This record gives sequence, structure tokens and C-alpha cells, in this order.
Amino acid sequence: MPESAYAQKPDHAGHPVRDTEFCGEFYAPYEAAACAALALLGDARRQMPCRVLTVSYRLKTASSIREKLRRKGLPETPAAAVAALHDVAGLRAVLTDRQAVYSFAAVLLGRCALRLEDVHDYIAAPKQSGYRSLHLIVRVPVCLGGQTYCVPAEIQLRTASMDAWACAEHRLIYKPC
Repeated sequence: MPESAYAQKPDHAGHPVRDTEFCGEFYAPYEAAACAALALLGDARRQMPCRVLTVSYRLKTASSIREKLRRKGLPETPAAAVAALHDVAGLRAVLTDRQAVYSFAAVLLGRCALRLEDVHDYIAAPKQSGYRSLHLIVRVPVCLGGQTYCVPAEIQLRTASMDAWACAEHRLIYKPC
């Protein structure tokens, strides 16, 4: 993606406005981590043909980063985002059933490149809203400018029905019409 896709957010009239703090330099490690993790998801997907329906990724927009920092009572700065947010790079795999979710997680975590930081199992313990998904917070090693960084990423694993619920809930709670 070009830098402008990360660095711009719409103003009130819908025109792009450059976010001078959250720019391509901020996003570079997250994009590299997302691409590396996406390749690992692709490898794991090949081990489970017909059970993985979709694999996708996104980088959280600058406005979403600022909003999440605001909700957490933190300064809306890149430094605060790097320190507090583990989902700037987000990946998702939608699978056929619950067993496939856990099997895929095991295959994925067997990859030596990923370091598991935390697990949020909202399938075993759904949120009060009914939201279900398995969230894996991982560190992905990336090399940028001759240095290696372990960049956080969140991988969400869920079934198609869980995905439909999550999308509806997200629209209602975070991005109402």
C-alpha cells in the first residue's frame, strides 16, 4: 500500500487530510509484520485445505488508533500506540468450525517465527455481547533498515457465523451508521 493510504484520514467533508504523526514511517514495521504473518497464515492454510475459508489483514487507520488511545485515556501519539496497542496490524482467518479454529491455531503457533504473547479465548468465554473469536497476540520478527524488530500483531480466528456476528456488532458499537 502507498504511504498515503496509511497517513490520510477524511475530514468532515470526506477529503483526505494528512496525519503528520501517524505516517508511513510509523506503519512500516506493522506492514512488514502483517505481510510476514500473512505468509505464515498462508502456509498454515495449505496444511488445512477446505477448512480455512478466508484469510485477510488490515492496518488500523490513524483515526482508529487515536480513538482507541483516547478510550484508554492515553496520549494520541505514535509512542503511546507502540507501547499500548497490539492490534495495529490485525489478521483474520475465518474457518469452517470451532475445531478448525483451534487446530489452525495449533498449526500456526507451531511456526517458530511467531512468538505468542497472549491468548484471548472469546469462544470458550464469550463477551457479554455474544462476541466469539480466538485472539492470538503474537510478536513477528521483521528486518527493517538492517535491524530486527519483534512487532506485535493480533490474529483473530473464528467461524463464519462468529465472523458475521462480529461484523454486525462492530458496525453497531464502533461505527454506527
